[in-house]
Amino acid sequence: MEPVQRWWEHAVGYEIYIRSFADGTGDGIGDFPGMLDRLEHLAWLGVDIIWVTPFYASPMRDWGYDVADYTAIDPTYGSLDDFDAVVARAHELGMRVLIDIVPNHTSDQHQWFREALKGPDNPYRDHYIWRDAPADGSLPNNWVGYFGGPTWTLDEASGQYYLHLFLPEQPDLNWRNPAVLDAFDDILRFWLDRGVDGFRVDVAQAMVKDAELRSNPQIAPSDESMFRWDQWNAFEHRHDILQPESVDIFRRWNRIAEEYDALLLGETYDLVQMDKLDRLVSGGDAIHVGFWFGAMHMEWNAEQIRAAFDLPLTNISAGLGWAQDSHDEHRSVTRFGGGDLGRQRALSLTVLLMGLPGLPFLYQGQELGLESGVIPPEAKLDPVGDDDPNSGRDGTRTPIPWEPGPGMGFTDAASTWLPFGGRTDADTVLVQRELPSSSLHVHRELLAVRKGLGEIATEPLKWIADVAGDLVAFRRGAIAFVANVGDEPTELPVDGTVLFRSGDGSGATLAADEAAIVRIG
Repeated sequence: MEPVQRWWEHAVGYEIYIRSFADGTGDGIGDFPGMLDRLEHLAWLGVDIIWVTPFYASPMRDWGYDVADYTAIDPTYGSLDDFDAVVARAHELGMRVLIDIVPNHTSDQHQWFREALKGPDNPYRDHYIWRDAPADGSLPNNWVGYFGGPTWTLDEASGQYYLHLFLPEQPDLNWRNPAVLDAFDDILRFWLDRGVDGFRVDVAQAMVKDAELRSNPQIAPSDESMFRWDQWNAFEHRHDILQPESVDIFRRWNRIAEEYDALLLGETYDLVQMDKLDRLVSGGDAIHVGFWFGAMHMEWNAEQIRAAFDLPLTNISAGLGWAQDSHDEHRSVTRFGGGDLGRQRALSLTVLLMGLPGLPFLYQGQELGLESGVIPPEAKLDPVGDDDPNSGRDGTRTPIPWEPGPGMGFTDAASTWLPFGGRTDADTVLVQRELPSSSLHVHRELLAVRKGLGEIATEPLKWIADVAGDLVAFRRGAIAFVANVGDEPTELPVDGTVLFRSGDGSGATLAADEAAIVRIG
């Protein structure tokens, strides 16, 4: 019997960073009423799934990824009724809704942690990870956080340290405690019963820690003055992430998700430990789809692009998600040179991602060809990064420009939570809707072409051999996806009908930085 194709297996997703998508209440911050008014844009674009970043009650030290209550909407974003209206309207428009669940850590303002701080005998103490302060004044181990720096903060009242892989205000949960497992079962069901179609699982790779909290092997020099990823990469992350017990949690969640035909989409952020990632996603009984982030960490050249695709495709047997942009990294247009050059390259990469086996996602504004916004020093809000405001994540989180005017259609307020970052009228949805050659229309055409290629859903990827060094070319059945990463025009390596092209090449010629989809034969 042929396996049943799940609803996400030939879909295209779209990430909504809620604070910057659309403001419906006039306070300069995106919210659910604003989102409701803009959902038709996504349906028109051709999106199948929307993923909404955290909207839970939060002190906003990390803009919602520090959750104070997993079943409450932060008033900044509206109410449960507003949330329900968005889910209902998305479903009417034929789109599924994923919400971010943040299970690695809570806010330090969550009631569980407030109780835990009352002392070692409190029933909630074991919801978190604590260790006695070593007598020699050192930290419990040598782990570094995703934001750089040590991962331990001293609770002076008890003389114990608590663990946090992110900010000190984001204490890590103890997933070896059955009470935490039970609590999240209820949280998942709360939202599934409200009609959500699944969850994007934040920090899915790091929830369970080594039972003994052993130090990681250090493989390069590291100090707190270094860039956060350089600090992170100075260690072999043997004991802090990708522990084998994580699979058991996701198998438990999978059983709940199956009751609702829901998707578990994991933020499986590791580019090295492929065997451990494979265990999380490839059995079909744990995480359904795990994001692969290699496309966010590569240069614009054929060798690195092929490697960014081939590594996961070779080592992970199923369940891959693809993204080149997100709320955590500079936009690909900026990374690939900025301006028209960066836009052309970013679009060509999107063409390739649409051909890979798995679930591709766009990040809001990607369809507009947006560069990272430029943030003045006095407007910096991201807790990550140094004194340069553009070293952090603010630039990729600036509000979406919907139409020309003082609030760019995003808000009626006099100011926004983050500046627009230098957007122009040409960046807006309204102007691009009226220009058939705009980035918006080209992305819409690309999604429509891909939607019409349902035949590739069950076809494996095969690299096209004997291509020039600046070509990236693969096929899924009779459909080829080809990109010219070089500076000079080149010939397509296959004969057939061109279904889509991202640039100004013609016939069998690919222009520099152009990609095409070709039906072979």
